[in-house]
Amino acid sequence: MAPAARDTPFRSADMSMVQLYVSNEIGREVVNALGEVGLVQFRDLNGDTNAFQRAFTQDIRRLDNVERQLRYFAAQMEKAGVPLRKLDLDTESLAAPSTAEIDGLAERCHSLEHRVFQLNDSYETLKKREVELTEWRWVLREAGGFFDRAHGNVDEIRASTDGAADELDDDAPLLNDVEQSAGQSASDRQQSSFGGMNVGFVAGVIARDRVGAFERILWRTLRGNLYMNQSEIPEALIDPSTNERVHKNVFVIFAHGSEILAKVRKISESMGAEVYSVDENSDLRRDQIHEVNARLNDVQNVLRNTQTTLDAELEQIARSLSAWMVLINKEKAVYNTLNLFSYDRARRTLIAEGWCPTHDLPLIRTTLQDVTNRAGLAVPSIINEIRTNKKPPTYLKTNKFTEGFQTIVNAYGTATYQEVNPALPVIVTFPFLFAVMFGDFGHATIMLTAALAMIYWEKPLKKVTFELFAMVYYGRYIALVMAVFSVFTGLVYNDVFSKSMTLFPSAWEWDVPPNFRDGMTVTAKLKGSYRYPFGLDWMWHGTENDLLFSNSYKMKMSIILGWAHMTYSLCFAYINARHFKKTIDIWGNFVPGMIFFQSIFGYLVMCILYKWSVDWLAIGQSPPGLLNMLIYMFLQPGSLDMRLYRGQEYVQVILLLLAFAQVPILLFLKPLYLRWEHNQTHGHGYRGINERLHVNVLDGDDDNDNIHGNSNGHGNGNSISSSNNGHARRVSHLSVSDGSDVGESVGLLAHEAGAGGSGGNEGDGDGEHEEFEFSEVMIHQVIHTIEFCLNCVSHTASYLRLWALSLAHQQLSAVLWSMTLGPALKMTGVVGAIAIVITFTMFFSLSVIILIIMEGVSAMLHSLRLAWVESFSKFAEFGGWPFAPFSFKQQLEESEELKEYLG
Repeated sequence: MAPAARDTPFRSADMSMVQLYVSNEIGREVVNALGEVGLVQFRDLNGDTNAFQRAFTQDIRRLDNVERQLRYFAAQMEKAGVPLRKLDLDTESLAAPSTAEIDGLAERCHSLEHRVFQLNDSYETLKKREVELTEWRWVLREAGGFFDRAHGNVDEIRASTDGAADELDDDAPLLNDVEQSAGQSASDRQQSSFGGMNVGFVAGVIARDRVGAFERILWRTLRGNLYMNQSEIPEALIDPSTNERVHKNVFVIFAHGSEILAKVRKISESMGAEVYSVDENSDLRRDQIHEVNARLNDVQNVLRNTQTTLDAELEQIARSLSAWMVLINKEKAVYNTLNLFSYDRARRTLIAEGWCPTHDLPLIRTTLQDVTNRAGLAVPSIINEIRTNKKPPTYLKTNKFTEGFQTIVNAYGTATYQEVNPALPVIVTFPFLFAVMFGDFGHATIMLTAALAMIYWEKPLKKVTFELFAMVYYGRYIALVMAVFSVFTGLVYNDVFSKSMTLFPSAWEWDVPPNFRDGMTVTAKLKGSYRYPFGLDWMWHGTENDLLFSNSYKMKMSIILGWAHMTYSLCFAYINARHFKKTIDIWGNFVPGMIFFQSIFGYLVMCILYKWSVDWLAIGQSPPGLLNMLIYMFLQPGSLDMRLYRGQEYVQVILLLLAFAQVPILLFLKPLYLRWEHNQTHGHGYRGINERLHVNVLDGDDDNDNIHGNSNGHGNGNSISSSNNGHARRVSHLSVSDGSDVGESVGLLAHEAGAGGSGGNEGDGDGEHEEFEFSEVMIHQVIHTIEFCLNCVSHTASYLRLWALSLAHQQLSAVLWSMTLGPALKMTGVVGAIAIVITFTMFFSLSVIILIIMEGVSAMLHSLRLAWVESFSKFAEFGGWPFAPFSFKQQLEESEELKEYLG
């Protein structure tokens, strides 16, 4: 096989379909190695097999459980405030683990989960107990105050009433005969602590925001037969159920009868209150407080030890958690890929099919050889390049500079395999068209500074997770090229923050009349043969006809740029047709389309250039209007409004006839040729020598493995045919991982081992010819012709947005200057200095926000439309499907779950 040509960004890489025959013993290691290389896109050979019935489903489930455990560790670290050590893959690399190491990691995660769960459960239990004891202590403290104040009031009432028992019972019935209950137990005293009155109380803690509702429910339920006292706990307590800090109140409720007290307890529990036991006797209550404090100290000591142990475990896990997550993620991807392989149980062989770049086949063979050598197997892994009629995927290699531009193209569609890559011209045209609309030297300098800063501090800024900044950072090289072109166009427009730069002497001088008075118009005249060297002369700024001049210049410049943009896009259509050897597309589409376009709009551009080259003042004539000329060219052929050059009417009639003559060629040449070609090859009952046979060996067999010709056009080596389960196959380029040839027996072994690549990716397209229908071809060509002719007009007019947005940007910049910094520069003294500082801050901020960010985004979107619609529609089909290889690097970059673990 001849060596493949080196891949270039001009076209997608040459792709080959390969078959891999790998021993089951090293299947995992082979996929691991290919995942590191990232150059093979595997096809699913088990499309008819349920996902739960595939060979490695149990391994994936086991890894899912390990991944769940790792997420549990991360949640516990976040809860405990333990920092996670992130993994920086730019500076750190992870070696591929062995199966034993993965098993060891799974066992370790299981034991760590059990350990952390026990510590966490103990901590939560102790924390809940600590909260309960803290609340109980506050209840004892606050309720004790209630009782002390109540007993003090009783003594005062008794001393003042001189034994009037009835009065005492009426005034303080709940406090009567408290001393009689001193010998009872705490529970008995709480149920009926006031002797014969049968008065009890309930003490507890409730959230402060529920106190109002709690009081209303008690009042309505007990009909006012209660006495409630409460006080606020000054410090916030932790709610065990939600683990949040809440403010709570202590309450004590006195009521008659055990039934009413039971209702109070039920209502308290339903409102989320905690009820605690409190003794009325001060001595016993003091003992309760001492007991609660002692238990609370013990609980807090154990809690601190548990927290320290848990933090130590989590800190140890935090050092390796990111690496574990990456390893498990890779391992799952390996087994998911192995599930795509076909397995021959008799020979313990894994068979895989996939796409890879032809130029990288030697690297893949070397990778397989290295894995086989490390494993020490005598049987090498076989890589077999096969010829197929399937449409290969589109693989466009990029680097960090071209990646952003390629993403712009891929957002519109995936280029057809081997057609011209639209991203290559976009690298120049997209930022240049942006600069035509954005051109301001001052704003471009700020943008250039920001782009260079993002490139210089590329690695530190890569870690910023703010979404809007991440989008700008991703397009930093696009911003760089746009800023460079904008600096150029700003110099051409001689525009810096809406002001001009006097870089060179002006070519104009004012012609002031001797009798000049205020209000008179002053004209300017040229200084002999001297002309301004570069860009627009600064004398145009501030003149009355400045806007008229710049509008005329920029409008015509937009037409010229649009014509050049669409012309080179049409030329790419010729390059594509020549590459794919579609001669009829050259003569049936490209040549008549180019003649049609140039006869009308190429002629208009020539007229613009000719009009600019003539000194109309010197010849004493006024320049004709080109818009009217173009209108009369179509509406009144042969007649002129104003003459531009001699013989103009004859030239326009000839060009108009030439353009109209291309329409029937566009309509009929390609369909008629395709019908003639079809009749020549299929209408006489014979097949051409070079024509491929597109017939399945078995009718109804939907297996697409009847191999026809490799679309890359490579030569083939020895072909070996065999049959397996009724499927016919043909294979070429049989080779092994060490590069040596193998005999026919090895080839037969390889083919008998495989079931034949059933199934495939959604993007796989069949290369077989469809049934020729002249009517469908004709309709398609009519639509193409109508679109092309109309688009020549509409797309040319669409480039006038270059003029419109350039004018808008310049005028907005002038308005901002006149409303902020301009008036402040006329002030003097201290007030003027302060005004300059304030207005400059406003001027700079609004310039960045409005004129650079907002106007920049607007110009970028318009430039994007010119690339997508006006340019791509001329040559790109976008009928391909993207190459998505099995790559660990790409997988880690695209995984949202792993971003928090990667630095």
